[in-house]
Amino acid sequence: MRKTLFTSESVTEGHPDKMADQISDAVLDAIYEKDPNGRVACETLVTTGLVVVAGEVTTSCYIEIPQIVRQTIHQIGYDEPGHGFASKTCGVSTSIQSQSPDIALGVDKGGAGDQGMMFGYATNETPEFMPTPIVYAHRLAQRLAEVRKQHLVDYLRPDGKSQVTVEYHDGHVARVEAVIVSAHHKAGVPLSQIRSDMKRLVIEEVIPKQWLDKRTKIYVNPTGRFEVGGPMSDTGLTGRKIIMDTYGGVIGHGGGAFSGKDPTKVDRSAAYMARYIAKNLVAAGVADRCEIQLAYAIGVAEPVSIMVNTHGTGKLSESQTIKIIRELFDLTPLGIIRMLKLRRPIYLKTAAYGHFGRKDDGFSWEELDRVNDIKRAVRNT
Repeated sequence: MRKTLFTSESVTEGHPDKMADQISDAVLDAIYEKDPNGRVACETLVTTGLVVVAGEVTTSCYIEIPQIVRQTIHQIGYDEPGHGFASKTCGVSTSIQSQSPDIALGVDKGGAGDQGMMFGYATNETPEFMPTPIVYAHRLAQRLAEVRKQHLVDYLRPDGKSQVTVEYHDGHVARVEAVIVSAHHKAGVPLSQIRSDMKRLVIEEVIPKQWLDKRTKIYVNPTGRFEVGGPMSDTGLTGRKIIMDTYGGVIGHGGGAFSGKDPTKVDRSAAYMARYIAKNLVAAGVADRCEIQLAYAIGVAEPVSIMVNTHGTGKLSESQTIKIIRELFDLTPLGIIRMLKLRRPIYLKTAAYGHFGRKDDGFSWEELDRVNDIKRAVRNT
């Protein structure tokens, strides 16, 4: 029996980097509510008492960016000066210009907004078609936020992190080796209480009991306290959590972030399409695991390359699988936008707890509506 360990992490929506992602996507959504053809590349920095929003935006509408920033921060939970960062009192600075005309030349004729490679993945090891470590890391972070929002304890603050290490036996989940929860909290709360509460209210509520045993290592606030959090403790930047946004490190990543980018940017839209294809292929039984890479040249509509890696689990050759992909899926930027209905204000909710493995409305790339088409194509291969 081959034993392996794999670890993935997540953070709550109050983590500085995720705050930046959410602000960038809130700006995108606000523009898409008024102008579905707007071009947006929005970057955000958050630090002590300050939010800086910069980027390239071309649109026919007007939006009040400082208002959007403050509303987003308030919804995240930084609504009291005592938290060290507050929506009503933080400074907001903006520096927005229009999209480069050189880039627009290629995008206007339906080409990709930039060069690059994007990855998508699916595995049948979970109902979400996602790797187990990232699924449970996200669930821990979400549960930590729920405990705060539902006032199950009175001392939690918006920031927080989680991490899960899973032990696999011959590629199948056997147990959980380690769980880490770091909970942002107000001053003066005994560490023993925090550890007891987080184990009971978060970890035991999320991790299946059969995966926890005497050898499982559980760490809650391992440094001893987490009183200073959010932008006071760490500068946040858009696009700095790209691994937890995707598959927790199980496969490669092209390096491009998602948040704040409209879908003419293939960094986002092609990554969504690659996930859509991989998930439908796995659901159709073509493979147990499927990794897809798409690569584009700026201003060129069709991808310059398609790679399929089924990690030895495929029922077809990779060339046969690529042939089916080309037959069934329009991989041009405009084709992806149409197929996945991406010109909608759906992006703010993608900016925390992962872009994949979600059942939320608007996550069209998670739909399994091409399974029958793939099965028919396989029969005709």
